[in-house]
Formats: sequence, structure tokens, C-alpha cells
Amino acid sequence: MLDKADPQSQPSELILLGTGTSVGVPVLGCQCKVCTSVDPKLHRTRASAVIATPAGRILIDAGPDLRQQFLREKFSHADAILMTHHHADHVMGLDDVRVFAHYRGDAPLPIYCDPEVESVIRRAFSYAFDPAVYLHSKTAVPIINFERIQRPSFQVLGVTITPIPLKHGPLDVLGFRVGDVAYCTDVNHIPEESFALLAGVKHLVLDALRLEPHPTHFGLMESLQAIERIQPTRAYLTHIACRLDPDEAARHLPSHVELAYDGLRILISDL
Repeated sequence: MLDKADPQSQPSELILLGTGTSVGVPVLGCQCKVCTSVDPKLHRTRASAVIATPAGRILIDAGPDLRQQFLREKFSHADAILMTHHHADHVMGLDDVRVFAHYRGDAPLPIYCDPEVESVIRRAFSYAFDPAVYLHSKTAVPIINFERIQRPSFQVLGVTITPIPLKHGPLDVLGFRVGDVAYCTDVNHIPEESFALLAGVKHLVLDALRLEPHPTHFGLMESLQAIERIQPTRAYLTHIACRLDPDEAARHLPSHVELAYDGLRILISDL
């Protein structure tokens, strides 16, 4: 068993597995100040998180760095997955959940998502739904079962999950709220009705790709404007590109806002 500790002995936490943009940081071939830094907090895998509860772990997205992230945290498996959307940097690690079955008694891993996300996953991982492959070897494919995300909230492992509708350019995506913590990656617009769902959060994880605006992500100043309206106790910026220089960002950040980093843990209350 690879787990760092028995989940039942731990407090409920949101663990940021990855805080980087779709190409990660360092970027291949980039020689900028951030990409060549030796500061480990500036080395970012693709955006993902885990809700760790006494009943088990709920993974948010399964990007291409999933295996590396779980090895770093010494996690053997997750017990469910929430999907924010279907872009490659959020789903292309799904093949690595094959090993989860070893720890789950071959029980299918529930993936909570909207229909469009399921459709993309079924196309991208068509072999996982081929009975001939599954019957040949249960470890040859990820054993998954799709569950539909319910509004206004739904239960996973006894935990209430509130989906937060967001816009990622033209794409409808989701953030998730658990207790007093909200996770909102890949967003450049928060619909008016979603601000009500974010009211009262103590800890907010929010997209801030770079200093300047972007067509599908919040730039730093846009993210700070959203944080000012939501008024969390603390906010953590994620899905960060190498173009968001930490020294430049620091000149704009209020005391209760910081750049997130891979491995950051946020205590969840009010479950």
C-alpha cells in the first residue's frame, strides 16, 4: 500500500495535486526566468486536486500528470473522480486509474461528469469500453462507471458536492464547492448565479493564468476582481503559466491571496 497515512486518521483537506497550465511549468524548451528557476514551488504539473476525507479520496480531474502526482503524495488510489470539463489536460490521465482497481476490489471507479464530458472520454478511451479487452485482463483497462452530476448538489462518499457553473471561453465547465472550500479552475467568467453558490467560502482556489487577460482564462487582475467580490478568507491562484512571474504578481496580491503550488493542503470545514 502506497498511502502516506490512513485517510480515516486525517482531517478533510483539499490537496492541490497540480497548479500549472495545460503544458505544465517548466515549459518544454522555454528559457524564461520561471522555467529555469530551481524553486520547486515554481515547477507545476497540470491542474488537478484531491478532496481527502475520512471516507476516502475524491479526485478532481485526471490530467496527464496523475501518476507523477500520486507518487509524490504517496497515494495508492482515489475512490471517485469529479470532472470539471473534457480538455486533454484534465482527462488524459485516466488510463492510470487502472491500478486503482487493485485497491478497490475490482469495483468500478465512479466518474461524476456531465454528458459532453462522458462522450469525449468514451471516444478518447474507447478501448476501456471494449468487452473483449476487459475480459482478457481486468488490469488492461480503467474500470470506470459514469455517474451524472446532479444540481443543486449531490453526495460522494457521504460528502455534499455543489457544482459551480463557470465559463471557459465558449465552453460550459464546472467548479466544485465542498464545505467552506471552492475549487474553480479553467474559468474566464463566473455567471451571476454562481456567485451565490460561492457566498461564504473561506478558501477559494481560482484560475489566474497570467498577468494579462486571456480568451479562456482569468488574467491576474480579473481573478483579483472576482476574489474581491466573493470575499473569501484566503484565496489561492491556480492554472498558472510561466508568464505569471511570481515577483511581478506579488506586487499586485493582497495579503490574503497567494500563488498556489503543487502539494498545497487546505483544511476543509463545515462538511
